[in-house]
Amino acid sequence: MRADADIFAMRNIAAAICVLSLAFVLPPMPEAQAQDPSVMPPHLIVPLPPPIPPPKIEIPKIPKMGEIPASPKAALPKRGSFGDRITRCIEEGAAAGLRPNEQAAYSRACANQ
Repeated sequence: MRADADIFAMRNIAAAICVLSLAFVLPPMPEAQAQDPSVMPPHLIVPLPPPIPPPKIEIPKIPKMGEIPASPKAALPKRGSFGDRITRCIEEGAAAGLRPNEQAAYSRACANQ
């Protein structure tokens, strides 16, 4: 009777070893893949944005022999008429608290700038 008990135990152990070895060898079921956070479903994959266009490179104009290059001119603000400048300068002098003689000298110097 003792020999039968050992064989019965050995069969159970052998069956358990076979089941465990199959569990490690077989690929995981699709339901298990859906729960894996490293695997994204195809409908949730967002395409990459388009690549950034390369910068535009402009080649400067090469001057020709004997040609005088044009000098760049700064855009100067309009001065306005002399009367407008005098009025503005008198108002600035009055706001600064100048006396009449000081204000006259200041407005002449200011308007002629």
